[in-house]
Amino acid sequence: MISSSDLKKKYIKFFQKRGHKLIQSASLIPENDPSVLFTTAGMHPLVPFLLGEPHPLGKRLCNVQKCLRTDDIEDVGDAWHLTFFEMLGNWSLGDYFKDEAIKMSFEFLTRELSIPKERFSITCFEGDKDVPRDDEVASTWERLGVDKNRIHFLPKGDNWWGPAGRTGPCGPDTEMFYHVNDLQEKSTEEFSRLCKDQVFCEIWNDVLMQYNKIAEGKFENLTQKNIDTGMGLERTVAILNGFSNVYECDTVAPIIDKVVSMSPGKTDRANRDARIITDHMRAAVMILGDDKGVVPSNVDQGYILRRLIRRSIRHAKILGINGSFCKEVAEVVVEAMGESYQEVRRNSKRVFEELDNEEKRFSTTLENGTKHLERELQFLGEAGQKTLDAKGAFDLFQSFGFPLEITVEMCREKGFSVDETGFGKLMREHQELSRRGAEQKFKGGLADNSEATTKLHTATHLLNQALRAVVDTSICQMGSNITPERLRFDFNYDRKLTDDQIKKIEDWVNNVIKAEADVSFEIMSVDAAKKVGAQGVFEERYEQTVKVYTIAKGGTIYSREICGGPHVKNTRELHSFKIIKQEAVAAGIRRIKAVVI
Repeated sequence: MISSSDLKKKYIKFFQKRGHKLIQSASLIPENDPSVLFTTAGMHPLVPFLLGEPHPLGKRLCNVQKCLRTDDIEDVGDAWHLTFFEMLGNWSLGDYFKDEAIKMSFEFLTRELSIPKERFSITCFEGDKDVPRDDEVASTWERLGVDKNRIHFLPKGDNWWGPAGRTGPCGPDTEMFYHVNDLQEKSTEEFSRLCKDQVFCEIWNDVLMQYNKIAEGKFENLTQKNIDTGMGLERTVAILNGFSNVYECDTVAPIIDKVVSMSPGKTDRANRDARIITDHMRAAVMILGDDKGVVPSNVDQGYILRRLIRRSIRHAKILGINGSFCKEVAEVVVEAMGESYQEVRRNSKRVFEELDNEEKRFSTTLENGTKHLERELQFLGEAGQKTLDAKGAFDLFQSFGFPLEITVEMCREKGFSVDETGFGKLMREHQELSRRGAEQKFKGGLADNSEATTKLHTATHLLNQALRAVVDTSICQMGSNITPERLRFDFNYDRKLTDDQIKKIEDWVNNVIKAEADVSFEIMSVDAAKKVGAQGVFEERYEQTVKVYTIAKGGTIYSREICGGPHVKNTRELHSFKIIKQEAVAAGIRRIKAVVI
């Protein structure tokens, strides 16, 4: 039997032998990338380097990245979909390209893992009016011995990645599917149907970044062509061990076993409710346990977290699990995931407290809210209607804390629909975004490397230093988020900044802008970075070599910080800096929003 740890070691060793340097898993909370709420793939922390910034470790990289996706949340409970998962990835930053990337993927699967090539089907990009069909990739697969009848061409919705923002690097991809039952599809249409029926399982995706989408919507060839690959750890472990689903894996099975043991009825690992609780609690613990962990709220990442916890509570009630259960399940998650991700153990106290608080808040209203909804649906049914209006759904949210998705799910079970569009409008009017609104709230960011976000990124460095210079030398960054319109900076401080402090901070930054200081970087070891006084969260796991950005004029150093970039060349490009808002985020954490004019 191969464990998750075994597969990770095998994967990393394989790619290190081929010149790849190991990088650490990034936070689940993306740094300065508002185009996504969570890190959904290993490429997110690498966006600046995919856009041309030199990486301190070179052009070939590999890692195991913790990821979280909610796009397929309705599929959670089936054999293969998970909200939180681990992704094995390897990258080429302008080094090797299609042919070599595919050969390495194929060699690892068939030789290192001994999976017969006859068990694979492959998908490639079919082409459209913008970009031609990827026959080059299909030819590579044929030369490797994949049956031509098992190579399928699909549209952009299936075989295309990016860009991460409105513009930027993007390209076709080629995906590897494993035949769970060793079937031979007769056509692309049958292949697609068998995928939906979970007969085929996607385990690896090679993204071939060869284009740059520009503002006019056209696609130009990139000067630096990149490879970005990802293989699902849990799915691959399941396949290698002959499991029929991911809930049998060593990092998931102990959690579902705990859920099953708490259920008074006849429940096993195949039960959909038990699987949903297992998946959602695992994801919630990993979010809360992240060093940049958020807490449950009604917006952004906090809304997704709240949704996962409350959906778990509802399905626990369905299974007959009464009383508090979140902490007990969370303890098993921490044990299962803590060896690979020490931050989960380190932050376990916060994990347990937040879960307990959220469970108490929601459990007290779930029963009353359910009764209220059932009465509403009975009234609608008697009136011959089948849709709960937006106000009804919004009242459930305001009065009982029901996320929209729970209301939709409960209505669907009884044959009703919900006016989700109207609900979203009401939420926006009250400045509380639904999931759809939250996921689309921000545009741009470092994902598109625009001039505006580049300026704001440099301004964030100056703000970081200004806070220490003006307010308190112990202040450090707790989080950051940048859109083309503004920067958002979270820092440790236990009280509101005074008007005088705000002005002094603005003056400090603007004086550096007026000084026309140069912005440059050096690549050095972490120890060297510490010695030269570079700012950084050294409790986090940096690579052995890092990029250190310095903002200086003559012999005066204004800022020196570990960062991946990008930045302006000179502070005069920022023109002027202005703080537009300050607020409390959590106990001992404050937030500043600012702009450059």
